[in-house]
Amino acid sequence: MKKAYLFDGLEDNKVQCRLCSHRCVIKEGSRGICMVRENNSGELYSLVYGKLVAERPDPIEKKPLFHFLPSSYSYSIATAGCNFKCKHCQNADISQMARDRGIIMGSDRKPEDVVKAAISTGCASISYTYTEPTVYFEFAHDTSLIAVENGLKNVFVTNGYMTKEALDFIYPHLHAANVDLKAFNERFYKDICGARLEPVLKTIEEMKAQGVWVEVTTLLIPGLNDDERELKDLISFLKSVDPNMPWHVTRFHPDYRLLDRPATPVSSLKRTRDMALDMGLKFVYTGNVPGDPGEDTHCPSCQELLIKRYGFYVEKNLLKDGKCFKCKAPIHGIWA
Repeated sequence: MKKAYLFDGLEDNKVQCRLCSHRCVIKEGSRGICMVRENNSGELYSLVYGKLVAERPDPIEKKPLFHFLPSSYSYSIATAGCNFKCKHCQNADISQMARDRGIIMGSDRKPEDVVKAAISTGCASISYTYTEPTVYFEFAHDTSLIAVENGLKNVFVTNGYMTKEALDFIYPHLHAANVDLKAFNERFYKDICGARLEPVLKTIEEMKAQGVWVEVTTLLIPGLNDDERELKDLISFLKSVDPNMPWHVTRFHPDYRLLDRPATPVSSLKRTRDMALDMGLKFVYTGNVPGDPGEDTHCPSCQELLIKRYGFYVEKNLLKDGKCFKCKAPIHGIWA
């Protein structure tokens, strides 16, 4: 076990975790909502420090990040646990392992091991992904420091439920994030995820304020978060933060405990993408539909094709020093 960062001791040997926006108050001998942080004699401990359930190089486009070091590879790691209980989680076997099966598995690794593996596999970054990096924040934080010392970038693929204290703690060693904005209504967050919407919106704003490169993903689920008015409100929020912030609208398929919904029609993705572009977002992408034209990057000024993709792979990149090769307009992103 590793003594946790960001908690306060309370009366009667209780503790309050300040890592995520649940801010769990945990009795002695009990765990937080994530099920991987435990109160041991009035101290909070991480039960997953260095216990990796997944580690491998991935294309950065898989995160998905389309405007951050395109065509590079990111060494992706995860531990068990999550502070959400999403009914449609595609990685529920590891994210809900402690909750559903009552066990915590993983191979022992040190931060130095992860950095060494990232370098040896030619990765440009380390991604803390697959489950929720917030719940293994201590390991992510310690690894991020060594990564920077060795010229690597750090990426969070996250539900965005961390506190400002957590973001301040890892600053300035977090370079990019894909934040999963699951819906734009509180009922969805409560019923489907066991969380709230507002902290996620604040995280997106705070990351942008800190200079983190942010892209946002929304999994479009028929009948649950695809109402046109709701989507317009979501788009308006993203535009208010930064119209150049990429938004990935991705296709849902039935999974885990949400099996009564059909897969998202591709026409719904296209309609939502068109609406977002019409409302002023500059970069909107469709996801989980390999080969769809919505995967490509076009210049917002002259509409020239700049990056051609197929799924997680770049087939053509015509950017010149971060600018459109034709009209020279700057294209927002971290390109090199």
